[in-house]
Order: sequence, then C-alpha cells, then structure tokens
Amino acid sequence: MKIGITGGIGSGKSTVCKLFELLGIPVFYADDVAKNIMNTDDELKQSVINEFGSGSYSEVGLLNRKYIADIVFKNQERLAVLNSLVHPAVFRAFASWHSSQNSLYIVKEAALLFESDSYKTCDYSVLVEAPNELKIKRVMERDQVTAKDVELRMAKQFTDLQKRKLANFTILNDEKHLLITQVLNLHQLIVSLVPTK
Repeated sequence: MKIGITGGIGSGKSTVCKLFELLGIPVFYADDVAKNIMNTDDELKQSVINEFGSGSYSEVGLLNRKYIADIVFKNQERLAVLNSLVHPAVFRAFASWHSSQNSLYIVKEAALLFESDSYKTCDYSVLVEAPNELKIKRVMERDQVTAKDVELRMAKQFTDLQKRKLANFTILNDEKHLLITQVLNLHQLIVSLVPTK
C-alpha cells in the first residue's frame, strides 16, 4: 500500500517520516528526489533548458537554482510549467523505487502531494498539521529567513483547511500532542488496512 504524507512548510512532515522509518517503513522523499533528478535526469535537464534557457544550468551541468527561482518565484504560470516538467520525472523515479520495496506499506513524502494531484496515486494520505505561527517560527529558525519570506512561501501551498478536505488522516505536530503516540497509532491502523493476500 502507498501512503502519502504531506504538510505545509514548517509542519514537521520530515520528522513524522523519520518516525515511520524507525518503525521499518521505507520512505520516498519526493522533494529531495526532485532536487536530485534536476541534476541527474538528462531528459529533464534538456526540457528545463529548452523552456527556461541555457542559464538554467552551470557549466558543470548543475541546476542554477537562483536563476530558476528568480523566474518562477514571482510567476505562477512559469512555476506551473516547471512543475509540469519535474513531476513526471519524480513519478518515474517513484515507480522504480516502489517496485524494489518489500514492506507491508510504503510512505511517500511530498510537500505538494495535493497540489500536484499525486495523492490520487496513493491508497491513503496523511496531513501533518501545526499552527501557522509555529510553522513560521520553525522555518525562520531553520532557513534564517524573515516571517514575510515564510508567508510568501506558504501562500504558494494549499492551506491546511484545503488539505484537510483531501486527507484521510491528520497528525498534529503542535508540540502539545505526542508525535510518537500518533505515529504508532496510525501505523497500527494502516497495518490493519493492508489487504490480506
């Protein structure tokens, strides 16, 4: 079974995924894979160059993140074009990774699970939630950015309310409810939902 895990920036979805890994559940980190394949997938690299110009990559063939960010950060249409190139490559990488796993279920972590419609390829989806002020504080500390910077990034994602309507389960990462207990309970529930052969 495929379980999608998502959450807004600063929600702590990676922390939740690490707990699933401690339980022996393989996790596919879609966002990390996306960053990696933009440097390693030749077909994708050529598509990005064709669409955004030769400045997209350095002389040694690594993605020029600042150049791309300057183009897509302020332009939703160009961002959508970039995503339309990257998402199929991530889907290919996920399909290949998934076929090599041997576990009761696997977890796919993706920031844009709902926005990219990739939740439709999962059996269940989990939303990791946290109050906005806590998310902003976490990202400011982690990335050394201003609250305004974080809010701009948050504006590009669905709100928790929008995500809640699409999620099957939620985990509250608000530093008041124990994460480990929530993950253990969800793990036991998912195991009970795995179809018996």
